[in-house]
Amino acid sequence: MSTQFIVSSPGRADFLNTHQDYKGLPVVPVAINLRLYISANITGNKTFNVRSIDLERYDEPSTDSFDIGLNEMRGGKFFGDYLRGVLNVLVKRGFADRLRGMDLTIRSNIPIGSGLASSAALEVAFTELLNHAFNLGLNRKDVAEISFEAENVEVGIPCGRLDQYGVAFGGIIRLNCRPPYEVEMLPFKDLMFAIIDSGIRHSTGDIHPKRQMEINIGLRTLMESKSVPEELKAKLGYRFDQPLWENISEEEINDYLSILDEPSRKRILFTIKMHKLTLMALRILKFEGVGMEELASNLSVESQKRIRSSPADELNYVVLGEIMNAQHALLRDLYEVSLPEIENMCEAALSAGAYGVKLSGAGMGGSIIALVKNEEVGKRVIDACISAGARSGWVSGVGEGVRIEKTTKI
Repeated sequence: MSTQFIVSSPGRADFLNTHQDYKGLPVVPVAINLRLYISANITGNKTFNVRSIDLERYDEPSTDSFDIGLNEMRGGKFFGDYLRGVLNVLVKRGFADRLRGMDLTIRSNIPIGSGLASSAALEVAFTELLNHAFNLGLNRKDVAEISFEAENVEVGIPCGRLDQYGVAFGGIIRLNCRPPYEVEMLPFKDLMFAIIDSGIRHSTGDIHPKRQMEINIGLRTLMESKSVPEELKAKLGYRFDQPLWENISEEEINDYLSILDEPSRKRILFTIKMHKLTLMALRILKFEGVGMEELASNLSVESQKRIRSSPADELNYVVLGEIMNAQHALLRDLYEVSLPEIENMCEAALSAGAYGVKLSGAGMGGSIIALVKNEEVGKRVIDACISAGARSGWVSGVGEGVRIEKTTKI
């Protein structure tokens, strides 16, 4: 008699504070209803044999085999590396003797390379599968950390923790991206989104290092400048993840940004502005509210007009939508990770009735996420975006985190 396991994990949309997790700032991911499934049988030997049904359809490399132990990465964005990475982390943590080989089949309705955390969904599902099948005693945070380490350290993708924690915990969370990486489950979950796959493939590994380097160049200039006061330097550093960004106001740093080259100036200004908008949104997601004076100082005049004219029962949704729009503008103008094709889709989504829309993920393609009133509006937004060039879309509520679907003796 053998045991069959089925585990699933969600995709995640990058709701608020995009490109901030690797800087140590809090981020707000939301799990969506698109899911990845792994079915597995224990073989009793030391080998994992993996088959991806979806990659077969794309006519891409779709199988892998590796043994319990430390495995080399094959590179070239090969899907099996994410699984090998998880296994390597578990072996390094002393779990090798408790593992046995398995035959794995992967199916997913999360589009690959679309900014919806398809790789994190794979890592988290595999980690939870091994945790459940072999009684490793890992909690949700352990599963997220092991999955992050697999991608960041073993595979070598310079990602933050946003994806793995969003997938592992599900719901809408505030993830604090400095140790001890605390997770706060947010109570305002009555949200519906249109998730739009632009059809433009992107790679986090191609985007993050360049933006991080540009921030580092700017920080070094500030730290070495005699004109920058020591009290400001005490909050800065030489690497993108060293500053106490949350303690730096735009007002105190603004006079010194002129000494930077344009890319560095934009990236640093983006970081501060983006975080400020996220703090406003978090107060709404915790039912605390935001005053009009604060909204006026952070949102455009047009945004303020739309907020003032909104029905009382839609006010929170309208404000969240306008914050999303403002964050997308920062991603476009100050982080420069949008594309003309993406802008056309965003405009189409807003014209079709979305409260707000922004890039989800690293940018330069991938997906956009639109906050909508209901499923009917969501479908209308999807149709409009497809007419504007998008590949496909889904209406999604807030999804659950990683879960065991079935354990069956066969």
